[in-house]
Amino acid sequence: MTTTLEDSEKARSWKELGLVDVLCKACEQLKWTEPSKIQRESIPVSLQGKDVIGLAETGSGKTAAFALPILQALLNNPQRYFALILTPTRELAFQISEQIEALGANVGVKCAVIVGGMDMMTQALVLAKKATHNNSNTRTLKYLVMDEADRILNMDFEVEVDKILKVIPRERRTMLFSATMTKKVKKLQRACLQDPVKVEVSTKYQTVEKLLQHYVFVPAKYKDVYLVYILNELAGNSFMIFCSTCNNTIRTALLLRNLGLTAVPLHGQMSQNKRLAALTKFKAKDRSILISTDVASRGLDIPHVDVVVNFDIPTHSKDYIHRVGRTARAGRSGKAITFVTQYDVELYQRIEQLISKQLPLYKTEEDEVMVLQERVMEAQRIAKMELKDLTEKKGKRKKVADDDTEGAIGIRKRLKGGKKKAK
Repeated sequence: MTTTLEDSEKARSWKELGLVDVLCKACEQLKWTEPSKIQRESIPVSLQGKDVIGLAETGSGKTAAFALPILQALLNNPQRYFALILTPTRELAFQISEQIEALGANVGVKCAVIVGGMDMMTQALVLAKKATHNNSNTRTLKYLVMDEADRILNMDFEVEVDKILKVIPRERRTMLFSATMTKKVKKLQRACLQDPVKVEVSTKYQTVEKLLQHYVFVPAKYKDVYLVYILNELAGNSFMIFCSTCNNTIRTALLLRNLGLTAVPLHGQMSQNKRLAALTKFKAKDRSILISTDVASRGLDIPHVDVVVNFDIPTHSKDYIHRVGRTARAGRSGKAITFVTQYDVELYQRIEQLISKQLPLYKTEEDEVMVLQERVMEAQRIAKMELKDLTEKKGKRKKVADDDTEGAIGIRKRLKGGKKKAK
């Protein structure tokens, strides 16, 4: 049976939640003064050994909500391969690993991160050093966590999740955290949780209070000019700019670089090493503008994001919540500006309907905007040529790789044929 806890006055300190001193100290070292709503609701339930479904808005502190009970259980029963945490994106996997190792630094906790897009052999060696990983030892697993469960399922990982559920022990604690409760998440809940407690700290889709949200109505052909104007107006801030496609992410980054702005792209077609390098540069403030597809809209905690710009309006209204949740995190303030062209009005109205708010117009001076047009057009022209060069180089590399693959297959076939004749 699933029950729902109301968001009532709960414990105000880490100690009152039932955490041991070493973990309370770890929270203090990370400058977490008091638990967030989701942490106050879910940690005591988890410490009682119950399965948990946690529904909370993005940026609410879900990672610590599942990490702290796991670390406390691990202190009571030290062993290898204790918990498995599934996430929808590689970046989020690395971030969760960093946070768990920071929380468990005083007790020597180690995490192994296994993701697609990186060398499997290297990762297998890391896993072998840090955690036992053959099938017989998956039987020792005590915790399964699915973070951003709705996104895991929306990305069509259902088959992979089913396979994992078949090889891990039924006798385990399961925690399922999600921003939204979709039909797929309900189905997953029935499949893998035992009499869970549902912890819900926000019953409707909402954005955090300290987030100032605006829209700006722009003619589609002048989107780039308006973007440059806003970046100039708010200079000195750090920006995350969301685009709908990988191609537009690269094009916009090239455009801004040609105008002397420190921009770095992040999208799903980049290699994992390049994605991590882009994030590192932005986190270290070497770059003040991160231009991304929705690969970075969920879960990533980059403390210094001041402004989120929805350069391309999200097709799915719920993605708006996740995008703007990259700023105004953990009690800080932030700003979000959404570009609305003549083609986006219906999509924009859906967003306002979802968040139950009518957003104010971000004031722009058209004369001042259009002064930038000539410079932006020149930067667009250069960016277009650079993008063409990049595409051609990528095409050549792919052809060489395909030729190498075909050549290798041909050699293997000939060798097999030779072996048969030798017999």
